[in-house]
Amino acid sequence: IEPVLTVRPGAVIEAYTEEASDRQLGPESTVDDLANVSFDPIHPLTGPVAVEGAEPGDLLKVTLHEIEVLDWGWSAIIAGFGFLADQFTEPRLWTFEIEPGATTIAFNDRIRVPVRPFAGVMGVAPATDSMLSTIPPRANGGNMDNQYLTAGTTVYFPVFVDGGHFSLGDAHAAQGDGEVAGTGVEAPVRIVYSIDVIKGAGNTMAEPQYETADFYGVTAFATTLDDAARQATRYMIDYLTDAHGLSPEEAYMLCSLAADLKIAEVVDVPHMLVAMHIDKGVLGSLGVMRFE
Repeated sequence: IEPVLTVRPGAVIEAYTEEASDRQLGPESTVDDLANVSFDPIHPLTGPVAVEGAEPGDLLKVTLHEIEVLDWGWSAIIAGFGFLADQFTEPRLWTFEIEPGATTIAFNDRIRVPVRPFAGVMGVAPATDSMLSTIPPRANGGNMDNQYLTAGTTVYFPVFVDGGHFSLGDAHAAQGDGEVAGTGVEAPVRIVYSIDVIKGAGNTMAEPQYETADFYGVTAFATTLDDAARQATRYMIDYLTDAHGLSPEEAYMLCSLAADLKIAEVVDVPHMLVAMHIDKGVLGSLGVMRFE
């Protein structure tokens, strides 16, 4: 897909994204409207953005500065979709009004869910001429549905094509780890991010990784949770040995003592995504960036 924008490294970009159905659903929609939703336009993404000088072997460094939910969102049980699709076969739809600056969403009269917006899909173009579905996550990122990729997080993507071609969308106003029913609170959002190139660093990173001021995280996709968890652990060991000079044995044991596996999503078949976090305070490197 040709880029809609080409920028210099370090550019700051304001992007608006549609909710996951690409306006097939709206605030007044009912459960009957779910039957007419086509998966063909899912997910609508804002991009691609090409970055001058980015080429395979580099990393794109994407720092998320602001993520603002616009005005509404929806969640649904969709027949045949979700971790327990065999048990929950009847469709249901929830729509939510979300006021500007709201910190919670009224799930019902008694329960309020914290607003924690993030882009469910963020990724670069894969090295293929084929048009690939955005449903499963891959090494280029994509539908990671990782709720920790929110404002204040920097995400690193290995570059597979010249320019990188970064896109994002499928924003969620709220989502739990796993996204077990198949949706978060799907919402249109405004995102402000900066994008930069780290030359030559992509050769040491097979899949996206990320960090905040407090922790460093790795991601791994696979067709089973076991395989994804094993690979995430391996990536964290590689990070600790490469960036912090630990032996593989020390890194493995530190993962067991101080790192946390996170199930990002279990519904985007055929792949599942697992992340692993380690607190920077444990490493004595709070605020130290890996690639600087």
